Amino acid sequence: MFSKIKTCATTKEIWESEGSDETKENKLTVAQQKYESIKMKDDETMTEFDERFSAIIIELNSLGKEFSNRELVLKVMRALPREWDVKTMAMRESKDLKKMELHDMFENLKAYEFELETRSEAGPSTSQPTKALAATTAEPCSPSTSKSADQLSDDVMSLFVKKFGKYLRRSFNPSTSFNNYNKSDKVSSELKCYNCDRPGHFAADCNRPKRDDRYKRDDRRADD
Repeated sequence: MFSKIKTCATTKEIWESEGSDETKENKLTVAQQKYESIKMKDDETMTEFDERFSAIIIELNSLGKEFSNRELVLKVMRALPREWDVKTMAMRESKDLKKMELHDMFENLKAYEFELETRSEAGPSTSQPTKALAATTAEPCSPSTSKSADQLSDDVMSLFVKKFGKYLRRSFNPSTSFNNYNKSDKVSSELKCYNCDRPGHFAADCNRPKRDDRYKRDDRRADD
């Protein structure tokens, strides 16, 4: 395909060199699907990703599809793994994406990848940029800092256990339930019925004759 494109001076000539309209449309559809779904692989270097991405763009250009600098730059940023977010965010803040060339962006990313690999303390330089980036973006903790973090975690867990245990003791302590039961009996024994003057129940629960009825019977007996 590239040998054909090199001999074509204009986009029209490139388009015509690709064959029939149906063939061109099929090629364009496939190339667009590649463009939309492209993602940098975990075991891929930035150079390898650059070559793969650029090949798709060249193919789309040959089929008449054009992109602005900003579109291409943003597409590359979105195709990178999450470990590259810090770098791409910095580039968005400091660069004019409309003026940034795709080649310049990849050179910037390759330089950053190289710096990460040389600074990595994980051993020999690795061919996996995402692993090198993950190893260097996480701030190393000193032994004292790590110890403090572990101690804090232990303290939090200890506090949780204490509070939860206290809650369980309050909710399910048999002695508490027994004391509440005895307290209820004590209160009940101190009650005095208004109707019969006997302790242990209310007048509404009294099964003896009502006081007013007793008074009426006594009055009738007095009249007799």
